[in-house]
Formats: sequence, C-alpha cells, structure tokens
Amino acid sequence: MITKNQLIKKLNDSQISFQLHKHEALYTVKDSEKKRGIIGGIHTKNLFLKNKKKEYFLFSCEENQFIDLKKISKSLVLGNLSFAKEADLKKYLNITPGSVTPFGLLNDLENKVSFFLDNRFAQIDQINFHPLENTETITIQVKDFINFLLENKKKVNIYDFESYTLVK
Repeated sequence: MITKNQLIKKLNDSQISFQLHKHEALYTVKDSEKKRGIIGGIHTKNLFLKNKKKEYFLFSCEENQFIDLKKISKSLVLGNLSFAKEADLKKYLNITPGSVTPFGLLNDLENKVSFFLDNRFAQIDQINFHPLENTETITIQVKDFINFLLENKKKVNIYDFESYTLVK
C-alpha cells in the first residue's frame, strides 16, 4: 500500500509539478474552510460510497457542491447509495475518514472503486486534494492530476453534478 511519502515520490518521478501545504488536521469541509489558510485552486469534497451490491464509488466535486445521492444513483443506475464503512475505506483506499482523496485509488490494486470527477474541474487550472493524510494538501494542475491517475491505470469518469449526467 502506498503512503504519503511514496505518493510524493511517484509525483516527483512523473515530473509533475505540485505544491504541498502543511496544516492542522482537516476532517470536514467546514474545518478546511476555517483552518487551511490561503491555498490557491479549487478545494474538493470527496465522497466514498457503496451500493447494496458491494460496489464502491469515489466522487470528487467542488467543496460546496450540493450532492443528491438519489439523483446520482438514478442517473448512473447504481441502486441505493450510502456512505461506505470506515473498514471499507481502509481496505480499498488505505485511508481514514477525513483523509478521503482520489490519490487513495493508487491503493486499489484490483480497481474495485469507480472514480467520478466533477466536469467543472476541466475549466479550472488547479485542484486540491489530501495526499493520503489530512494534515497536508496538494495543489496540482487538473490536467496533471488526471494524467497521473491514467498513468497509474485508474479510470477517470467525468460527471456533471448539476445535470446529474455522465459526461465521459
């Protein structure tokens, strides 16, 4: 399983430019808004969900985006969605609540988790995610982030959280 330091090394080895910001632990969007300080780029909310078929999903959107799980479920024909348990988060992404990040997908060796990224991120330059721990934030170019996941054999589904449609 990949750690924060191994993630940083992988990003450097891929020659991806990023900034690492240290801060106190951030567990919620409210925590982040109050305690992160000035960090450029879009800040994200990351939801690790499951359905009754024990399929797992990670959705990343802008931190203040309203999420309607029923509309997401219906639009993607996933069945009833709910938040996955902490044990599943640890098992598949090797992270803890408050540290949910798409970088955890690197720990999903069997690609059991389907990843959905907000399509509005395509119109912005920089995005922020925790680097597997919630005491730091990585600011990275959106295109570099997507390419990094693709290089590491992770599928990136682009989803419109306004119209509740799969874009790509």
